[in-house]
Amino acid sequence: MEKISLIIDNASVEVEKGATILQAAKQIGINIPTLCYMNLEHLNIENKPGGCRICVVEVEGRRNLAPACCTTCMSGMVVRTNTLRVLNARKTVLELILSDHPKDCLICPKSGRCDLQDLAVRFGIREVHSVENAEISTYRKDASPSLLRDMDKCVMCRRCESICNDVQSVGALSAINRGFHSVVAPAFEQDIIDSPCTFCGQCVAVCPTGALTEVDHTSKVILALGDPNKTVVVQTAPAVRAALGEEFGLEPGTLVTGKMAAALRHLGFDKVFDTDFAADLTIMEEGTELLDRIGRFLKGDKTAKLPILTSCCPAWVNFFETNYPDMLDVPSTARSPQQMFGSVAKTYLADKMGIKREEMVVVSVMPCLAKKYDCQRDEFKVKNNPDVDFSISTRELAALIKQANIDFASLPDEDFDHPLGESTGAAVIFGATGGVIEAAVRTAFELFTDKKLSRIDFHELRGLDGIRTASIDFNGTAIHIGIAHGLGNARKLLDGIRAGMYNFHAIEIMACPGGCIGGAGQPLHHGNSKVIEARFEAIYREDAAKPIRKSHENPYITKLYEEFLGKPMSEKAHHLLHTHYFEKNKI
Repeated sequence: MEKISLIIDNASVEVEKGATILQAAKQIGINIPTLCYMNLEHLNIENKPGGCRICVVEVEGRRNLAPACCTTCMSGMVVRTNTLRVLNARKTVLELILSDHPKDCLICPKSGRCDLQDLAVRFGIREVHSVENAEISTYRKDASPSLLRDMDKCVMCRRCESICNDVQSVGALSAINRGFHSVVAPAFEQDIIDSPCTFCGQCVAVCPTGALTEVDHTSKVILALGDPNKTVVVQTAPAVRAALGEEFGLEPGTLVTGKMAAALRHLGFDKVFDTDFAADLTIMEEGTELLDRIGRFLKGDKTAKLPILTSCCPAWVNFFETNYPDMLDVPSTARSPQQMFGSVAKTYLADKMGIKREEMVVVSVMPCLAKKYDCQRDEFKVKNNPDVDFSISTRELAALIKQANIDFASLPDEDFDHPLGESTGAAVIFGATGGVIEAAVRTAFELFTDKKLSRIDFHELRGLDGIRTASIDFNGTAIHIGIAHGLGNARKLLDGIRAGMYNFHAIEIMACPGGCIGGAGQPLHHGNSKVIEARFEAIYREDAAKPIRKSHENPYITKLYEEFLGKPMSEKAHHLLHTHYFEKNKI
């Protein structure tokens, strides 16, 4: 790449041609405040809003101040980021934003992690001036099973619009109205539940204020734990263990599996289980379905639908139900591991414990906000009793641990309970993009070829590129695989399938960038790709350390089939572990 040189605050810096002033300043350690800008270079967002004007700087030779986040560096440019004019402009802009913002910081769910609050502290604002003859804008609040929208707190930074449209290609949000009545909302200001929203929650992950937050289920969990008539069990998703420690000051990528199990017991859960068990179960069902379709296809059966698409991610399920109704027969019918676990817990486990379904409360700890929606879908209920009662995020679990005054860092490591706590390395890697299909390959290869794998690690299926392809040799049969993470990449892949560009047997798709490790319920990483990479590596470290690394070798899974389910894809397994999909017409 061509390099150019410029001067920022009397310091010389050399950057690649096309870089912005903000990127150049970061390169030499100059911190320019931002609000609308997202540090998501690894996602290649081209349309940067540049609307808040908090990051303005002086450029020699220009009359007007320039927004650093979207002003391209020029050779020989001289930039000043800290003049009195710049500082006064930033403070004025911030005061104008605050003049139309609620003052309920004490009870705001984003308090303490709010970018607007941090900027107010940074600029020493101790009084909010009202604008003459102007009233604070008020909007109706909008709740869905996963997300809460309080647009009184919207500062029109439009980060949510960028992530929803440019990265996820969902198109649920856009700017409407003008002036003090401007807001980001679905078309025609409809409720978010009626929009094309997939509940991936990436808008929540990037919102700098409390305008977009998750539905908080911690109070309901506390009430359930305090009910003597309820047996409360908990399951924890694989990606949670690679990120929870960040909420307690530990380095990103620190595995806290044992401490997490110990903390959950301290909180009072009757049984502490691992969603990884259900991930192994998913591989048995999804892998069997994959082999059945491939086998029929190789025999010339034209009714065998290929490629098969993974169905573990509920945001991805919502996406294809809305955008690809003509392809509803292509995804695997296997439920998400969360829902498989809930179904098994309230049948097999409840029977073993001698309690009724209604006396058991199943709580899940997930990196994902779409899981909150997932557990409320009608097809996952029996006589209005859900298989999973409450889903809380990694952040919500951290809040519960802090409320209970548990010294997380000092907890001794503890193990999960049995029989739904035993898992393999294949289950752990469900938390990272490429992990589901790698886990499936480990089992499918041995079942298809009746031979032992010569290697366990399929590095060609790993990585953080948005779209990846690979071919795996199943003893002379080439199995072509596609992988995408981020719904924008998923759309490109599916559009290519529609157009006949690809010839895949199986495709893994995860809605969130990086997979579940980058889920919207995880500790906020503010687009730091190094955090995602650290979590990614942690997932594979845990996999490598597991004594069993193939799902079909999990002894508790084998026992479950022997005692209860019969065999993969049996009538009972299909009833309890599979689902069907619906066409969703959204505006």
